[in-house]
This record gives sequence, structure tokens and C-alpha cells, in this order.
Amino acid sequence: MNSAFSIVDWGVFIAYFLVLTFTSVILSRVKVKSTRDYFVGGNSVPMFAVAISVLATSQSAATFLGGPEYSYGKDLTFIGFYLSAFLAVIFVARVLIPRFYAIHAVTVYELLEIRYGESAKKQAGVMFLIGRLFASGARLYIGALAISMILFLDISASHVAISIAILMLGALAYAYFGGVKSIIFSDIIQAMTYIGAGIAVLIYLYVSINADMGTVISTLEADNKLKLLDFSMSGGFSVWALLGGWLLLNIAAYGLDQDMTQRALSCKDTKSAQRSLMMSIYMTIPVAILFLMIGLLLYLFYQHPELSGLSTEVVQKFEGEKITIFMYYILHEMPEGIRGLVTVGAVAAALSSSNSVLGAMSSVAIEDLYRPWKMKQSTTDEMHFVKAGRNAVLFFAVALSAMAMLSYYWQRYTELPLLSFALGVMAFAYTGLLGVFGAAIFTKRGSAITVPLALLSGFMTVLLLQPYVLGNIFDLKLGFAWQILGGTIVAFGVMMMGKDNQVI
Repeated sequence: MNSAFSIVDWGVFIAYFLVLTFTSVILSRVKVKSTRDYFVGGNSVPMFAVAISVLATSQSAATFLGGPEYSYGKDLTFIGFYLSAFLAVIFVARVLIPRFYAIHAVTVYELLEIRYGESAKKQAGVMFLIGRLFASGARLYIGALAISMILFLDISASHVAISIAILMLGALAYAYFGGVKSIIFSDIIQAMTYIGAGIAVLIYLYVSINADMGTVISTLEADNKLKLLDFSMSGGFSVWALLGGWLLLNIAAYGLDQDMTQRALSCKDTKSAQRSLMMSIYMTIPVAILFLMIGLLLYLFYQHPELSGLSTEVVQKFEGEKITIFMYYILHEMPEGIRGLVTVGAVAAALSSSNSVLGAMSSVAIEDLYRPWKMKQSTTDEMHFVKAGRNAVLFFAVALSAMAMLSYYWQRYTELPLLSFALGVMAFAYTGLLGVFGAAIFTKRGSAITVPLALLSGFMTVLLLQPYVLGNIFDLKLGFAWQILGGTIVAFGVMMMGKDNQVI
């Protein structure tokens, strides 16, 4: 294993944080006079900036390390997930975005208030907050784990805690003062950083392999690594799963999850929001391909020693923990300078998802839960809610950090799959939201009574279908995409039991 950071690596790392400090000071000067300014940028954010922010928000440290892992171990069929996302974005842009702008929404759950009453908005908001606390807390842990491995060459509790603090303080620097507008502009910096790091690694890897492009392609073809589409019924990322559960998951991620959709709601009008979403997916697909290409070159580097000249055995373990092949490469092969660049790339990927979730959770907590309650108590000016929004950002920063540390201890001292549950819990929550929103938009059915029942039934259906629940009893092995499809159908069915209601 390489030694700890060199002077060059620390120079790159410090330079990156100086840029973060400088830009956070500049962006914190954004004028905020209302919660609309704070949560959706006063509907004045440029379309291109929103597009890059959506791209950055869709990535995370898990994506940064997980993309190469998939293509290293399998093939290129993971790209189908992003083709599914492309179809989902078309649906969100054409069907959902016009409805959000028609009601001047600050959060996506306001749409449910019009159909089913204020309680429906609150219940959907609570479902989002619970799901995001688990999912984003677990992602924060994964990002901190990677940074601790690279910076400190260990994963002790204290060093993981320091890594969590680095990420959360970086996120707070943007999210606290300027709100979503400063988050969006900071995402441009993060996206450029981790994409730049990915390109640098790709070039270095290619140069490290003693082969021309023709040999690279023919070797990968011979090993069946260039497969793009899977028409089997095995689940995973098969074409059928991509057109079923994964499509639903992407619709929920881009259109029903405040974390992602908040950016689109900050555009000046419907057309700008629609264009920003389409532009984001046009950029996301090449970025996904970039990290899949890194995985393929890592495959050649480690599995074809005749091309790399490497003969050491690959053991993807670090202090007993399984690590991705990209992390293994960073720890064992990465030269100084590039190692520092890749570290800031991992930090940038983690930051882009961490700062956005603070703004999203704060907006839902204040606009959907706190404001309605407070306005019933007394008339309050806008700056009170802006201050409450900033307090909520601080609260959720602490809550997510606590969830990240809980993930650390839980993974080490129990055999229960908390981490896999935490990472997937937002998808569990999506099924109920898909069922409720589907009923609200496409039918006259549903009521204030069926909304909480549908949210809960969708969540519970996916939970029961997990291998560690009913899977142990009935030997049930249902792919995650089919679990999401089943949960959505159940939630939608529950909504259909409600009385007729007005279609928006």
C-alpha cells in the first residue's frame, strides 16, 4: 500500500479547500429576503446552472466508487440505468414540472395539498424526511469512509468522524447562508472537480496499460465486457427491469424527491425547468460512461497482467472491510498528485449530494410542516421563516452526521444489514409517493384517509420483500426493481379505494 499523503497531495487537497472557502464566502452574500429566495432562489437561477446542479446532485461518493466497481466485475449494462433515467426525465419534465409551476410550488408535496388536503402534504413530507435521513446519512458515511482510508490510511472511529465533519462543514458553508442558490453554484465547482479527477484517472490508467486502443477493445470484447443491453429475465439491469421498477425509481428521484426536484423549481419558468432537466441527463450519461470506462481499464490492469506488467494478487479488503476496486487502486497504485486530485474528487462527489440534501430537508421541514403550524398560531414575517430554515439546516447537518456515525458502529458490531437498508430506504419511500402522486395526477380517486395508508403500504411491501425478511422464510429472491414495481402497485391500489376527488 502507498504511504500517506505526499506534500503534493496535501497541496492539491489544501488548494481545493481554499477554493471552497473563498467561493463559500462569495456565495454566502446572496441576498435572501424570503423563504422563496432561500429554498428556490427566488425562481431566478440560470437554466445551465440548474442542469449542472442536478447532474452533481445525482452523483455521490457511492457513484464515484460504485460505477467502476460494476463494470470491473460485470459489463456495461449499468448504463441502461441512465437510459431509464432519460425516459424518466422526459416524463417528469412534461407531466410533473408544469403542475409544480402552475401552483408556484416551493416543495413538490404542495401538489398533494390541492388534491387531498394539508395532511397529505405533511405526511408525504415526513416520509421524505425519514427516508432522506437514513439514505443520505448512509451515503455520508460511505463518503467519509473513503476519505478516511485515503487521508489517514485507516478507518478508526475518530478518523471517520473527522471525515464526516469535513464533509458536513463543507456542505454547511454553502447551504447555511445563501440557501439553494449558493448550493447550485457550488455544485458547478464540485461537478468540475470530480469529473476532472475522473478524466485524469482514465488518462493515467490508459497510459499505464501497455496496449493500443485496438488491443484494449478486442481484449474487452473477448471477455464479454462491452455488453450494453441485457434481455434476460434475471432482474438486475435487464431491459425489462429498466422499463419497470428502475423507470419508476428514476421518476421518483427526479420528480418526487425534493432533494433533486428543488433545483428544477428554482428556474424562472416551466420551460427553463424542463430544459434544465433534459440538459442534466444529456450530461449525466457521458459522466456515467466515464466512470464505467475507468472500471474497464481497471479490469485490464488487474486481470490482464500481460498488459499492465502487474503480478500481485488483488484482495479488495481494507482492515477487514470490503472495498471497491477503484478504492483499492487509489490506495495501492495511485501516484502522488493524482492521488490528491482523486481524493478531492471523492470529496466533491460527496459534498454535492450532502449540501443539496440539507437544503431539501430544510425546505420540506419549514414549508410543509413548520409554516402551516406557525401561521395558525400567529402572523409571522418572512425573515422568521428564513431564520427557521437556517436553523433547520443546522439541525439536519447534526442529524445526518449522527446517522453516518450510527452506520459506522452498526456495520461493525451487528450482523443486521443496516447499511443496505439505509441506502435503499429512500427507494422504499418512493413506492408510496409514486402510488399517491399517480392517483392524484391520473385518476379521480384517493382521499386524505388513503394517502397515509398508501405511503405506509408501499414502504412495507418493499420491506417485506427484502431477503432478510420474507426472503428468509420463503426463499424469495426478487430483484430490487421488481420490489419497487410491486410496492408502487400496492400503494396505487390503496389510493384507488378512496372516494372520487377532483383531478388537478
